[in-house]
Amino acid sequence: MNKPRLTVGRVCIYAFLVLSALFFALPTWFAFMASFKTLPDLQSGNLFGLPNGWTIAPWKRAWQEVCTGIQGCTGMMPYFKNSLIVVIPSTLISTLWAGFNGYVISKWKFRGSEFVFFLLLFGLFLPTVMFLFPLSLILHKLGMSSSLLSLVLVHIIYSLPLALYFRNYFSSFPGELIKAARIDGAGLFTIFWRILLPSTKPIFVVVLIMQFTSIWNEFLFALILAPYDQQLVTVGLTNLTGSQIGTPETNVYMAAALMVALPTVLIYVVAGKYFVRGLTAGAVKG
Repeated sequence: MNKPRLTVGRVCIYAFLVLSALFFALPTWFAFMASFKTLPDLQSGNLFGLPNGWTIAPWKRAWQEVCTGIQGCTGMMPYFKNSLIVVIPSTLISTLWAGFNGYVISKWKFRGSEFVFFLLLFGLFLPTVMFLFPLSLILHKLGMSSSLLSLVLVHIIYSLPLALYFRNYFSSFPGELIKAARIDGAGLFTIFWRILLPSTKPIFVVVLIMQFTSIWNEFLFALILAPYDQQLVTVGLTNLTGSQIGTPETNVYMAAALMVALPTVLIYVVAGKYFVRGLTAGAVKG
């Protein structure tokens, strides 16, 4: 087998890939190293080198001691708790809900189904900021503005366009199986739960990871719609860097930032192979 020749074009591609990798790797390296350094070590100009003395004090301080404004000096721990309360049910329910809607749109055609499909497609292009004011008014009228449940509800509704991923996936599912199930007396929900859902593992994991990442990192809804004393991690991180007085504790900021990124990194590490498998199985095929 002939080895590929090292042409000028190939060298340019390799150089571009190396620069791209460095573009993302260097900030992560800086944050990781800084989170294990003392503040005097950083202030001495040791930005990218190894710490002169390794310490986990910035991590402990970021987790339970640092002041973050309205939450007091309790660190990032309360923000994590609030985020998990919102993200776990929002991710699971919205993914299941999207799967069911995708199934109905692709396999149970009804009058106006194409218009519903158009609305879902249109919803993908609307910016989040358009929904903030109407949603805050509606939640206030319903008396839900002081609960994290309102944020769970908002994320479930806002995730309706995700049904498009399942619609595309189900479009290639054999219709004969569904017809046979109908003849045997299975209804809408039975067919979805017992026949289609078990076959959706690749696309289900793809949407699950996307939803978890999206909701965990979401900022505008968390800032505007969450109760003021139950803020989420993205708002907590902003409060942390914005409420400090005196010398900036860069090592603590970096520890808090890595802490916030850790759940999404872990979910990609644990379910990454399913994510790639789902994409290659035609999960986002148009």
